[in-house]
Amino acid sequence: MTAFPRTTVGGVSLSRMIIGTNWFLGYSHCTKAKGTYLRKNVADRNKIADIIEVFLRAGVDTIMCPHTKTILPEAIQEAEDRAGVKAVIVSTPGFTATPRTPFDGFDLKEVEQVLDEETRKGVAVCMPHVSVTDKMVDKCTREIRRMDVICRLIRERGMIPGLSTHTPETVVFADESGLDVETYIQIFNAMGFLMQIEVDWVARLIQKAKKPVMAIKPMAAGQLRPFQALTFVWNAIRERDMVAVGTMCPEEAEELIDLSLSILAKRPSGLDLQETRSKAILTGART
Repeated sequence: MTAFPRTTVGGVSLSRMIIGTNWFLGYSHCTKAKGTYLRKNVADRNKIADIIEVFLRAGVDTIMCPHTKTILPEAIQEAEDRAGVKAVIVSTPGFTATPRTPFDGFDLKEVEQVLDEETRKGVAVCMPHVSVTDKMVDKCTREIRRMDVICRLIRERGMIPGLSTHTPETVVFADESGLDVETYIQIFNAMGFLMQIEVDWVARLIQKAKKPVMAIKPMAAGQLRPFQALTFVWNAIRERDMVAVGTMCPEEAEELIDLSLSILAKRPSGLDLQETRSKAILTGART
């Protein structure tokens, strides 16, 4: 299989496809029942390692995850040992943010403890989670308040700073202010799922961003079929940008890799299609 294309973020080489982990942890963005199913049937160290191994062997070595308080570090380590490939960790840690934080700043003792743990776990790119970042976005002053201190502390520990956000203004304000970040996470999919403004506006935002963008939710948490979803996203972003994908089994990982490679190469995919009785006539089969 062709090695997956790569990009560079803050001097670090990342695969343009990123292994998403929401479904590994039971975050379905759908229903409680589906979340329960994921936790019962996917959220297992060995099963997750089986999926990650497929990605690693195909050159998709970058994984986005809350890294320090889950089963993911152990699953990643197992997959690395099997594939003989080291993963690049993009982590999205959280910090306490209260109504006073925009004025008084973060609890730096807590921040440093979290970041020290991120460093110990081998995180390469550290991007404060949306639950932190978007609370600090000030649309009046066009800044992300108190985030410069976080970015400095990330840099001091040898990690690459970025911002995880669902708010489009975050990218604009960070670029305007020259905030020391090297990449952004931004929701982007053809149906506008969880997006705060129209799809074409976010497409332009990504095109104009000064730093590489990691597009998340490309398949709208399973509401878009992979062919439609990935054809749209891969063709709407730049060669420097990335796409995070979620999977529930190794076979899905294989399909998404093959499909994405065919889209990027502008060639038909050789994937077998799902067959049903109603489609038998299209293949010449007799019922």
